[in-house]
Amino acid sequence: MIFRMKCLKKIPIGLWLLLLPLVAQSQTSSPYRVDENQMYGMYSGLALLMDVHYPTRPNGYGIVFIAGSGWHAPMGYNAPPLKGIAQTLQYVKPLVEAGYIVFAINHRAAPRFRYPAAVEDAQRAVRFVRYHAKRFGIRPDPIGAAGGSSGGHLVSMLGVLDGNELRKDVDPVNRESAKVQCVVARAAPIDWVLFKEKGDPTGMVSFLGMMPNFVNVDSTTVEYKTYNEAFPLYHVSKDDPPFLLIHGDADKTVPFENSEKMEQALQKVGVPVKLVPIPGGGHGATFPGAKNPPDYLGEMCRWFDRYLVIK
Repeated sequence: MIFRMKCLKKIPIGLWLLLLPLVAQSQTSSPYRVDENQMYGMYSGLALLMDVHYPTRPNGYGIVFIAGSGWHAPMGYNAPPLKGIAQTLQYVKPLVEAGYIVFAINHRAAPRFRYPAAVEDAQRAVRFVRYHAKRFGIRPDPIGAAGGSSGGHLVSMLGVLDGNELRKDVDPVNRESAKVQCVVARAAPIDWVLFKEKGDPTGMVSFLGMMPNFVNVDSTTVEYKTYNEAFPLYHVSKDDPPFLLIHGDADKTVPFENSEKMEQALQKVGVPVKLVPIPGGGHGATFPGAKNPPDYLGEMCRWFDRYLVIK
């Protein structure tokens, strides 16, 4: 891929590390039937697209997948689509082999779009899939979601937010629920406060469009309220779906404590949750630095088999 260097030079080092997977990975072809560029919505004339991956032997269940990008996308016509990078295929492939129809989505991203745009798009994708469930050959009620890093944050939000139907909306798609029934989140930013002393807050600051005050925390400020609203930990409740959390314990971008804190919060309200640590694993889809990592892709598939599929 060729990008305008004058644009890349303006990207802060921390944010560049989050964007690197997008720049380095070209679109990778899938060994399965893929219906590309299906439009699940349109915002101000901008098409929101997804690729639908079909298994040879579908089991009748659908999963929305969101790749990690630091909530960002390079600005330019040649920016690689999030739904088509190698990271996406790495996680989608085993799910498709297990019989799931997977909906890999693009979403609005910073710096052009700020919170809550990406969350709204993720919710729109779930509503779209649910509304068109018969067309896709899946059950409309139990829908799963999986994602990593910023994508892990977004699928976690799909699990913890109410996702209520917009009953009076003129678009029938928006009258569907955006709540998912099972979540797998890899290295997800869960609590903004944890970035005070560890990790790299660059991406979330750009995503939110405002700086958090880590020193003098004032719960009355717009910044404090917005950050709490934007992160999954502050929405956990007993009606949330089962969560599988996968995280490298040597992650220096999104601290491992994020998943530990989410595990504790979900356990406290009685929601099924499992944390799979990757010893020595850093931040990235393949957990760089990990030695003899557990079968995290198998764990993902088994989690959906256990909690998404109706027996």
